[in-house]
Amino acid sequence: MSDCGCDKARRDLEAYLRGAIELCKTQHTDIKEHIDRCPSCQDEVLVERTLTEAIQRSCREEVAPEQLRDHVLAQLRAAHTVS
Repeated sequence: MSDCGCDKARRDLEAYLRGAIELCKTQHTDIKEHIDRCPSCQDEVLVERTLTEAIQRSCREEVAPEQLRDHVLAQLRAAHTVS
């Protein structure tokens, strides 16, 4: 495979990391091989993965305490019954 270069690897990094189907197998392999040999692009991968993980952690839904959940559901049922 040929070295795709930093510009190509960085341009397609997001698609590469999420395994996007728009990258053909050859492009995926070229980007992987480039990243394996390029410390600068390895740093970009680390930043991208760290950022993605931080966003995913912050977007997780919190579960309401069971007592609050039960209270809200009871209120909704009561409001539905009155209607």
